[in-house]
Amino acid sequence: MDEIELTYRKCLNTDIEYLLWLRKKTMNEHLIYSGIDISHENHLKRIMFQFEQAKIILLKDQKIGLLKILEQQSNIEIIQIQIEPLYQGKGIGQKIIKSVIEKLSDEKLSVTLSVLKENKAKKLYDSIGFKVISENNESFIMKYEKT
Repeated sequence: MDEIELTYRKCLNTDIEYLLWLRKKTMNEHLIYSGIDISHENHLKRIMFQFEQAKIILLKDQKIGLLKILEQQSNIEIIQIQIEPLYQGKGIGQKIIKSVIEKLSDEKLSVTLSVLKENKAKKLYDSIGFKVISENNESFIMKYEKT
């Protein structure tokens, strides 16, 4: 996937329908398994959380996913990353996460994220070097620290 150039643009209100479709397509199975409500209202609430930080992931000007990150003083939090099923397993998620890690500077020392315990994306995060630092009933909180 190194030769594939991804671009990003700020999410707009006109993207909400796409984001609802993407969230249902990528998350419903994991949410149901975790016992989390998959109502339209809950999906919309999650989409709107930190919406100003949300970016559409584009491949050749085609929407293929969502990246929502929050840059804090000493940490970058990956709030959401979702890739359309057609583009999963092709190294795109790994490329995006590694690009977030590359943003780490002397001031920003870590990247954190939360992943549902039943989500296979945890294997990707493990392979990149994220470590579980805590957990709750549904999710693992993971952290990548600059060495």
